[in-house]
Amino acid sequence: MAGQEAAPPKKASRRFPVLTRDTARPEGGGRAIGGHRPAPYRQWPLLAVCLGVLAGLLVTLAEFRAGTLVIGLSLVGGALLRWGKPSVGMLAVRSRFTDMITYGVLGLVIVLLALMAQPDPWLSLPFLDTVVHFTVR
Repeated sequence: MAGQEAAPPKKASRRFPVLTRDTARPEGGGRAIGGHRPAPYRQWPLLAVCLGVLAGLLVTLAEFRAGTLVIGLSLVGGALLRWGKPSVGMLAVRSRFTDMITYGVLGLVIVLLALMAQPDPWLSLPFLDTVVHFTVR
């Protein structure tokens, strides 16, 4: 070894690797609270949304419309948390924009469907009668 010179360091390639070994953490995927706290406290944004959905499912057993409103509003709350907090733990699945759109659109659709549920809908959209007339009837 003493007579051999060390080989020059290999220059890093700019090409993508053939085999991917890791994935990047989503933006905002860090802990919501420092590591000195137990896991449930660090993941409070995800737990808040999950508990809201669970509460909505339990309320649905007694009153369908109110329960589905709670579920939809929980998802909208998840979108607002994703927008407002820099780190939301495991609530961050994809990019911030994609998470906000996904949670927000699903939450709004569930809220609108809950408001239009029969009998005695709280919200009536006349153009939907025309769409249903031409597709179903």
